[in-house]
Amino acid sequence: MEFPDKISHMPQLLFTPLHLGPLYLRNRSIRSAAFEGMCPGHLVSPDLVNYHKAVAEGGIGMTTVAYAAVSKSGLSFNHQLWLRKDALPGLKMLTRQVHDSGAAAAIQIGHCGLMAKKTVSGECLSPSGGFNLYGPTWPRVMNKKDISAIVSDFGLAVDLARDAGFDAVEVHAGHGYLISQFLSPYTNHRKDDYGGAFENRSRFMAEVTENVMEHAGNDIAVLVKMNLRDGFKGGMEIGEAIRVAKLLEESGVHALVLSGGFVSKAPMYVMRGRMPVKVMAHYMHEKWMKPGVRYFGNLLMKPEPYSEAYFLEDALKIRQHVRLPLVYVGGMVSRQKIEEVLDSGFEFVQIARALIHDPAFINKLKTGEVEVSGCKHSNYCIARMYAEKMTCYQNEKSIPGTWLKDLEA
Repeated sequence: MEFPDKISHMPQLLFTPLHLGPLYLRNRSIRSAAFEGMCPGHLVSPDLVNYHKAVAEGGIGMTTVAYAAVSKSGLSFNHQLWLRKDALPGLKMLTRQVHDSGAAAAIQIGHCGLMAKKTVSGECLSPSGGFNLYGPTWPRVMNKKDISAIVSDFGLAVDLARDAGFDAVEVHAGHGYLISQFLSPYTNHRKDDYGGAFENRSRFMAEVTENVMEHAGNDIAVLVKMNLRDGFKGGMEIGEAIRVAKLLEESGVHALVLSGGFVSKAPMYVMRGRMPVKVMAHYMHEKWMKPGVRYFGNLLMKPEPYSEAYFLEDALKIRQHVRLPLVYVGGMVSRQKIEEVLDSGFEFVQIARALIHDPAFINKLKTGEVEVSGCKHSNYCIARMYAEKMTCYQNEKSIPGTWLKDLEA
């Protein structure tokens, strides 16, 4: 597809308002649910409120609060949000600030399954058990009572999201989180009606989405983040992803967010590039894990080539098979590529790292102040957010450049 040199001569789809289920968004941009690390004690902090307020003031159509566990067993970090009544006062403040700034507010709900940290979650569950080197964890095999309880927790999370003032929920069914663990043949070796054939591996997802849609009613938009591929041999591939998309369309969800990768097997397939493992090791709280991450991190988190819109080829295959709105995510850093993706048949785009670098990125695209984000794709923000709050090193003046250079792998 050929595009003119001047952005001003290009289609203006990005700033065209559009419905998303019961919502009417002022433009086609959505802040992706990138983990902020701003919920110490699993509660909202002023930093979380201020960040999402800044993104809303910066012109986003809808901002998404990152991963909120639907139950205690779905937690993996001490500074991760747990969606429960105690969190409502802070969340209400956040949604009020976002709405006052003209944007809609979404919250991503999920359960991390085998990635749960027992010292935080109390237990660790998964479809089939087995050792998870990336935890490291040794989860318990879920029984049907566990399955039923977590399905119910997803529905209750929607009720809490409504009470907190959110306009939408995003169900996390990708990246190797619990729903994805049921879908993937790599992590699901069950012999009952939740394992084996695709129809069985997709049963848990179907039950969750049915319950979520029932609780969402007519006033909450429901998005589902799903994998296009797990990103490694033996995982879910694009053929089954198409089947997942069709099932979700039949369930009545309002949009799909098309992503990929498996945090506990192929983490860099999610975000591309390489992980600055020395930075990650520096910020880790578990001292005993620092040497292993520092010296073997690049083997566990193998670099993946980065290119803008790196999921687009696979995402277009989903577009051929479903009619519901699709949200493209993955490497959106320039106005030209955003417009190209929207012009290819996607209703919305999700953006993460460009908004970590600069919460006002959308407004600056609109005014023409920038055409490309200044994000350098170093993944420093990813390396740090698992132990500390989300930060872009390019904008953090408190970190001396020489010290940072020594940390980088």
